[in-house]
Order: sequence, then C-alpha cells, then structure tokens
Amino acid sequence: MGWATEFMEDCASRISNRVQITTDGHRAYLDAVETAFGADIDYAQLQKIYGTPTENETRYSPARCIGCDMRVVSGNPDPKHISTSYVERQNLSMRMSICRFTRSTNAFSKKVENHTAAVALWFMYYNFCRVHQTLRVTPAMEAGLSDHIWSVKELIALLATQIKMAAV
Repeated sequence: MGWATEFMEDCASRISNRVQITTDGHRAYLDAVETAFGADIDYAQLQKIYGTPTENETRYSPARCIGCDMRVVSGNPDPKHISTSYVERQNLSMRMSICRFTRSTNAFSKKVENHTAAVALWFMYYNFCRVHQTLRVTPAMEAGLSDHIWSVKELIALLATQIKMAAV
C-alpha cells in the first residue's frame, strides 16, 4: 500500500491536467489513486479472469486468460482507452532487457542505489537513444522532448554532468 501511494502521489505531482488511469485489480491502487488524485481523475480497473490449468500440466506456464472484468471507479474514463497493455508491454521490455530482472542470473544489484541507477540508465537509453520500430523515432522525439536521436556518448555526458552536480 505504501509504495502504491508513493508512486501515485509522484505521478500526480508531475501531471497538471486531468488524466485517465487504468490499474489492475490490486486493492492497494484504490486508496492510492484516491489519495493522490482525489476526484480529479478518470479511473478504471481492469481485472483479468483466468481459466483453470489443465490437469496434465508438467511445467510452469501461466493460466490462460479467458476474459476481463472492467470497472469504472471514478470519473468518466473512455472505454476505448481502458487498458493495461501499455504498462504490461513496458514491464516485459524492461524484464527482457535488464538482466537484473531475469529469474536465474548473477547480474543482480547488491545496493538499491546501483539498481536504481541501472534502471534509470536503461529508461534513458530506451526513450532517448533507441529508435522504436512502430514509431520510427525515439519515444522522446515522438513526445517532443528531443529533436534528435541521442548517441550513447550524449547519454554518458548527461550522466557525467549529473554526477558533477550531485558532488557540488
């Protein structure tokens, strides 16, 4: 509950206009979204319904999704945009790209600061340096945050600048 509230309050502090949020059915999000946004949000929950596993299942495989239960929590969310697919895809990309998130690996962080830095570096690369096939540009360019594809050299230079500023 604490992390959900902290995350939602961070999101709310960065957003100046009314937004639509969709979460899964985790109960912690109900209070977290209400605490962070109050009534100034269009909020829906989308909970997947899973079938029972087959009897002769010999290895782990996820249960088959047989449907979804959509519930409007507050405001007036647009049904066409009630989806968790974008965040699920982002989580999959992150897990598949950062060894620290795979199950059987020796590429782990002993300190939370190192883990945080590795994730931040990956997100910068993903959004500013990597051209996405469907966009044909970087997400930062698509969002109007950058006018060019960043090189890794530019990314490292930004990192060096941040380190110098932190030392001051």
